[in-house]
Amino acid sequence: MGMWASLDAMWDMSAEKRIFGAVLLFSWTVYLWETFLSRRQRRIYKTTTHVPLELGQIMDSETFEKSRLYQLDKSTFSFWSGLYSEIEGTLILLFGGIPYLWRLSGRFCGHAGFGPEYEITQSLVFLLLATLFSALTGLPWSLYNTFVIEEKHGFNQQTLGFFIKDAIKKFIVTQCILLPVSSLLLYIIKIGGDYFFIYAWLFTLVVSLVLVTIYADYIAPLFDKFTPLPEGKLKQEIEVMAKSIDFPLTKVYVVEGSKRSSHSNAYFYGFFKNKRIVLFDTLLEEYSVLNKDKQEESGMEPRNDGEGDSEEIKAKVKNKKQGCKNEEVLAVLGHELGHWKLGHTVKNIIISQMNSFLCFFLFAVLIGRKELFVAFGFYDSQPTLIGLLIIFQFIFSPYNEVLSFCLTVLSRRFEFQADAFAKKLGKAKDLYSALIKLNKDNLGFPVSDWLFSMWHYSHPPLLERLQALKNSKQD
Repeated sequence: MGMWASLDAMWDMSAEKRIFGAVLLFSWTVYLWETFLSRRQRRIYKTTTHVPLELGQIMDSETFEKSRLYQLDKSTFSFWSGLYSEIEGTLILLFGGIPYLWRLSGRFCGHAGFGPEYEITQSLVFLLLATLFSALTGLPWSLYNTFVIEEKHGFNQQTLGFFIKDAIKKFIVTQCILLPVSSLLLYIIKIGGDYFFIYAWLFTLVVSLVLVTIYADYIAPLFDKFTPLPEGKLKQEIEVMAKSIDFPLTKVYVVEGSKRSSHSNAYFYGFFKNKRIVLFDTLLEEYSVLNKDKQEESGMEPRNDGEGDSEEIKAKVKNKKQGCKNEEVLAVLGHELGHWKLGHTVKNIIISQMNSFLCFFLFAVLIGRKELFVAFGFYDSQPTLIGLLIIFQFIFSPYNEVLSFCLTVLSRRFEFQADAFAKKLGKAKDLYSALIKLNKDNLGFPVSDWLFSMWHYSHPPLLERLQALKNSKQD
């Protein structure tokens, strides 16, 4: 009995170190796995220098080369930024950055007259300092990505002043949401008793639904200009398509995304009988500011006679951000509305909330384990916020990786189903051409390493989607 007791004691004494070591080991294992995948994909970028035969009909060699170089630059940036993040995170853990920031938060609170008993107040100061640190250390990388990589490849539309003002605004809005929500969540956990995990889960569910509801109406307009889509053929056809599938459309907006980037997008939002569609102006060939700018730069006005164009003007027209024609925009929306009609949105919400409930339940099981706190340098206290951070971010890391992969696989399946729905609406041909245009406008590289694609791509590779649509068109 004495020998077994001694072994048990040794096991208990090393538990904190084993937990800490396992967290670091897993973190670097994931990083090395991601680096391995990225190197495989980077090899594709480097070696595939000519348009493959199967892509000859959908992509010219100039666009293919632009896309290849863009993705190479992004790959290089991703490697160095990822390495920095991993080293930074490791150093923070090794040198006790989290407990140091907690103690610093306590000193700030103490100077303001709040003692250790004001744990929630100290937690909010901790969050403010942590997010400020993250914003400042991430700023150089964000600046380089925007003003070097995106600028070099023709996507950035921001000035430095706009970027800085936007970053400050985002930080303030984030704090206005994060701090009140976090304080209420911590309070619920404190007073919730044995079943606090149920109340905490219900609270986060309500918050997420509220944020989804108000985001496009009250939060997004703080950063971008939203205007109703003008009356005309496109709006009429959108309303007709929505009505044909019983989509309860109330409004259609155009968002001025071109002041930030020339990347394009479209989405819908809202609950129950109050759905809205949002189209980026860069998606719409007729409304894109970028197209107008290109015309102004070339000194030309739109023509219908097809005569008198110089070679220079023809080159500029060829290289402009073309967006999509009305028929193609409708096809893209047919795909997006397919997600709604097929219940993908509801299924994703259900999966998300089941995962959230499970995580809060496991948090309730683990929060009392003192060794988890000791492993991360908290020897004398067990703050609830720190428990959330340790358990959700570090202890759940293996589970989160597996879940992320499963959701990626599911997302690809949903994308194929949404494409099939658009085909049933008679949009196969237009969706086919829209996908090609969007890939060209966004400089997507259509050749992928199979393992990188399987692990990372939430959307099927372009060729697979086109092949499915092509088969439909031939049926």
